Amino acid sequence: MIKVALVGNIASGKSLAENYLKTLYPVADTDIIAHELLKTSQNLIIEAFSDFDICENGTLSRKKLADIVFSNSGQKQKLENILHPLIKKEVLNFFENNSSSDLVFVSVPLLFESHFDKLFDKTIFIFANDNLRLQRLMKRNNLTEQQALIRIKSQLEQEEKIPLCDFVIKNETTPQDLYNKIQGVLNQII
Repeated sequence: MIKVALVGNIASGKSLAENYLKTLYPVADTDIIAHELLKTSQNLIIEAFSDFDICENGTLSRKKLADIVFSNSGQKQKLENILHPLIKKEVLNFFENNSSSDLVFVSVPLLFESHFDKLFDKTIFIFANDNLRLQRLMKRNNLTEQQALIRIKSQLEQEEKIPLCDFVIKNETTPQDLYNKIQGVLNQII
């Protein structure tokens, strides 16, 4: 089995690439895993962030938590210290559950930041210029420019990740163009 990490900074088009790949191969998404873990580990997170108001109607508010972690790198690290080991365990389970597949993909936005890169045989980086990503993020998440910039700056810069990846796909035009480029990379991997 070849294990491929799908990487891309926020609003690069990684989800679009992931949705295309799902039609062909088993795909896991660490963002979805993390969202599930926020639910199943909410008591642990609420306790770790007890100095902050991160609840709404008695349950963990992802928005309140995001506002805190995206504006404070120490708090972001605290959350990652809780979630990353749990996410890694889920990724390893995904590999085990799909061991009969020739090729599997895991979408990992924070591949290098979380040091998960050692789990994979290949990496595909989805790239879009920063201005386009800013516009996409503001529109997609209904954020102000300042809010979107904070989230963009919370990740390692794209230029630092590109040399660490096996393949780079530029996603600045149409979805079909992205799919064609993905297919070209798949032909090289298989």
